[in-house]
Amino acid sequence: MNEIDLYRIDLNLLVVFESLMETRSVTATAERIGRTQSAVSHSLARLREQLGDPLLVRVGGEMQPSPFAEMIIDDIRPILRSIRRVIAPRSLFDPATSDRVFRIAMPTLTKVIAEVSKRVEAEAPHVRIEWLPAHHDVYAAVSEGMIDLAHLGGEPRLPEGLEHQTVEPFSWVTFARAGHPACADWGIDAWHRYPHVMVNVTRSMQNPFPVTPQGDGGARRVSAMIGDSAGVASLLGKSDFLATFPAILLAWDMDVFGLRALRPPVDLAPVLVRFFWSSRLANDAGGIWIRSIVIEIYRRLQAEAEAKLSGDSLLQPRAIK
Repeated sequence: MNEIDLYRIDLNLLVVFESLMETRSVTATAERIGRTQSAVSHSLARLREQLGDPLLVRVGGEMQPSPFAEMIIDDIRPILRSIRRVIAPRSLFDPATSDRVFRIAMPTLTKVIAEVSKRVEAEAPHVRIEWLPAHHDVYAAVSEGMIDLAHLGGEPRLPEGLEHQTVEPFSWVTFARAGHPACADWGIDAWHRYPHVMVNVTRSMQNPFPVTPQGDGGARRVSAMIGDSAGVASLLGKSDFLATFPAILLAWDMDVFGLRALRPPVDLAPVLVRFFWSSRLANDAGGIWIRSIVIEIYRRLQAEAEAKLSGDSLLQPRAIK
């Protein structure tokens, strides 16, 4: 689309398009945005003409998007989200009535996600949260307001334009299936002997679970690297892999998947965790609300996980390196 075409685009057409992509229905879109069905159909026709693409076509009883529509909607949504955020007075944010979408980038911490979702559902039944991985350009996405809140491990320098809150550092715990042969003689030899699996959330510094925890010295035999932590507990329960993670990641999956918690036989430095957001949204009422919920729940669950997997609950190694 060239610059002249852009001047012809009515913002309302993009609002209609966004709703149609979500509802796949002219009738439902008309009800949602308070317009007639004929007005919605007319808006779609105008947008089709201006973009030179059918966008949505009826297949059976539902409208199906074209490949072009699928491609552009991911760019249009954050633009409209930013516009709504800019023009909406702070006083208008009411969790009970808001239908805002919040985007949060962090590892798949299922217990955190479940409890945040439960709390949000109780306070804001129409609010939706999109949970995203921390990709390589998460700083830029947060700075531009495309992501509302992100989770960061370690202590890299944050770019300008970001604000953050630090939570308590986590300690490392090694996990294995309860019948793992390493449990019979846990120590540095077993640490070296058996294969380790790691989660590489992203190859950049945003990775809250570093590929090699500080102090490890690369001594482990890492035989598998996966991109998401969601399936780690199941994998450990069915294999002889070892995995060393923060307690909060697997503390509530141990009974379900038959796992055992072991104290690492090497000294691994605790890691600070920060949540960060765009300075431009620091005073945004909705952002303040969702940040307070996520950070409060994360801190509580991390403390519970650390307490759950400490002292006698950890299998101690024969000797600490």
